Amino acid sequence: MSDQRSPSLRPGGLTDAPAVLRLLDDATAWLVARGRTGQWGTEPASTDPRRITQAEAWATGGGLWLATLAERPVGALVVGTATEYVPPATEPELYVNLLVTDRAHGGSGIGGRLLAHAAELARERGLGLLRVDCYAGGDGALVRWYERQGFTATDPFTVERPGRDPWPGQVLVRRLP
Repeated sequence: MSDQRSPSLRPGGLTDAPAVLRLLDDATAWLVARGRTGQWGTEPASTDPRRITQAEAWATGGGLWLATLAERPVGALVVGTATEYVPPATEPELYVNLLVTDRAHGGSGIGGRLLAHAAELARERGLGLLRVDCYAGGDGALVRWYERQGFTATDPFTVERPGRDPWPGQVLVRRLP
């Protein structure tokens, strides 16, 4: 039996798509309750056909990792290739496509543990660069959180969304020894 204060990590699969959606729904509700609707909006991911398809693709794409406590997912990490809306890397990289944690366990280091695992995966593949993008709006707290995790902000970008406000983003990099 694992220590229930420290999450176990395991690869995800198709049956984990609902858990990813639950984590996204809970995180969205947490953000909405704090008036921080710019990152993921106000509607649950589990009711959005695009997000459902995205979660299923993540769950079957080979890059999903889950942090679990007592076998309940409390964090999700997806690694793979960069999304089309960010500037391309100038060298081989591993890209963090998703990082979300259960807000009931906020401050317990789950996000940092998942990012450390992403760095391990990159090193195992012989890669010296880990990149991620995040929401750069509001007070910039999320960018600062990634910087505390050892990332450096590089390229700001904006995703234009027809019928909605543009989404301000920030690419961050972490060089790996």
